[in-house]
Amino acid sequence: MSRSVGVICGFLGGTIVSVEGGYRVLHHPCKDHVFNRIADARWFLAISWCDQIYKPAGILTHDGKLSFQNQAALVLGENLFLPPKHRLTVFSACALTSGDQTTVRAVQPDGRHLEITGIEIDPRYGKVAIVRTLKSGY
Repeated sequence: MSRSVGVICGFLGGTIVSVEGGYRVLHHPCKDHVFNRIADARWFLAISWCDQIYKPAGILTHDGKLSFQNQAALVLGENLFLPPKHRLTVFSACALTSGDQTTVRAVQPDGRHLEITGIEIDPRYGKVAIVRTLKSGY
């Protein structure tokens, strides 16, 4: 079976390669793992990106839910990392600008500085926001 390359693209510091039967992510722990859809490969890279950050980080959906949070965010606590009443405001900060990727910076009421990056992982669902804490304001 031939594994010829058709498309190569970068996404959140990773590389996605189209292969026969789907998409591979270079540097995936299982080097022969093939994702059926490019959106699945993008989700993998988004989660990996958040997981490698030592400060609180997570993925916020358009409806204000955290679909993923890294270990530092879990230790801090979901409601302290991104209080539910501020999540839609945080999301809308990156959703107002058009384009594939938008990055804005915001300060939470507790003084923490956030970087909010709006990206499209799966066109069926629209943008998600990758949120990470840059520094504390204390």
